[in-house]
Amino acid sequence: MRVLRDRLAAAAAVRALALGVGLSALLLTGCGPSGDSEAGGEVLRAPRVEAPDFSYPDLDGNVVRLSDLRGKTVVIDFWATWCPPCIFQPEQLNAFYDAHRNGGKVMVLGVEVGGATPDEVRAWAEENDAEARYPVLTGADEDLARRYGAVGFPATVVVAPDGRIESMHVGIVDAKALEATVAPLLAGRS
Repeated sequence: MRVLRDRLAAAAAVRALALGVGLSALLLTGCGPSGDSEAGGEVLRAPRVEAPDFSYPDLDGNVVRLSDLRGKTVVIDFWATWCPPCIFQPEQLNAFYDAHRNGGKVMVLGVEVGGATPDEVRAWAEENDAEARYPVLTGADEDLARRYGAVGFPATVVVAPDGRIESMHVGIVDAKALEATVAPLLAGRS
């Protein structure tokens, strides 16, 4: 009986370890379009091409157009409600946004690309304790994110004040890494 208990305990420990490793890997990766996990977590220097313009409503119905933000550094988080790692991105982006919201040089936008309605996004955010303090836009689709070079979600794109894509990060990006990416742009270098 004791041998059986020991084996069951060992099996439970292995399952717990595997679950912990799996969850850690999920946090460091992004989701593919079907919700499957893809490798991520790296900052990719983009070839400084013009960022595709877009115009979508925020959760309150106010239309936000990227080209209207020319002159500012714009951080765009492409995400979807079906993407498990996307739950963890708003906390980091909120910290970054709070540090820059009153400076007038930086804008953070969340762009939901999975087809969720504003009410579905609000419910998802509340249910997952993932409420954004920055504008969240709806109505976009994955094709928009792909035009920016996104290969998984969340994907964070930094657009320089001149309207060119500066960098792309697939997976969870923390506020410190984002600060390091944006600092040269705020100093007038790119």
